[in-house]
Amino acid sequence: MRGRKKLTPNGERRARARAAEKVGRKRELLAQAESGGHPQRPIDIPSASVVETQARSIPCPRCLGACRVEEHAADTLQGKRLRIARVACGHCGGRRAIYFRIIGDGLN
Repeated sequence: MRGRKKLTPNGERRARARAAEKVGRKRELLAQAESGGHPQRPIDIPSASVVETQARSIPCPRCLGACRVEEHAADTLQGKRLRIARVACGHCGGRRAIYFRIIGDGLN
């Protein structure tokens, strides 16, 4: 009985790329289940001034590259007032939203 046919260099490269994409998709699903990945699980922060800093510090779940904040907005979702940072990865171009809830005092 013969074994599997040896892959060409291009075939090996494509197989590695498919495997990396599969791992990236699984990491993305895990990121949605973590704090900040869904409106029901926002990240608690003391004030709105730290939203962009916090969002930039969270790496891209697909490639673990650095993300840049494209938009920082306030919105009411499911009856809760949340801050939403829409970020994009500078390496793979992946986009996602990170949800924050301000828990600090109302006035300083």
